[in-house]
Amino acid sequence: MKTAPQADQTGAPGYMAEKELVTKRLRRIEGQVRGIQRMVEDDRYCIDVLAQVSAATAALQSVALLLLDEHLAHCVTNAVQAGGDEAEQKLSEASAAIARLVRS
Repeated sequence: MKTAPQADQTGAPGYMAEKELVTKRLRRIEGQVRGIQRMVEDDRYCIDVLAQVSAATAALQSVALLLLDEHLAHCVTNAVQAGGDEAEQKLSEASAAIARLVRS
């Protein structure tokens, strides 16, 4: 289930200050994945392919942690300061996101 992007009280996503950095990292990861695809197409050695998959996975996890940190620092913090149902919702979302990251 896809949810709409959530913004902080200013209307901007929590990662807005890091948007360029996140975008650069995702483009680099996209290149890594294309490289892995070429390795498979070129029948490269399994362990070499797995090493690149591991590197791409670690890069994605790094982006995920950056996004989570920004979400906690901005969206959750602002919601908690405001209080009410939004605070509970943001804390619940953050907890679910952490659980997904731990399971992955």
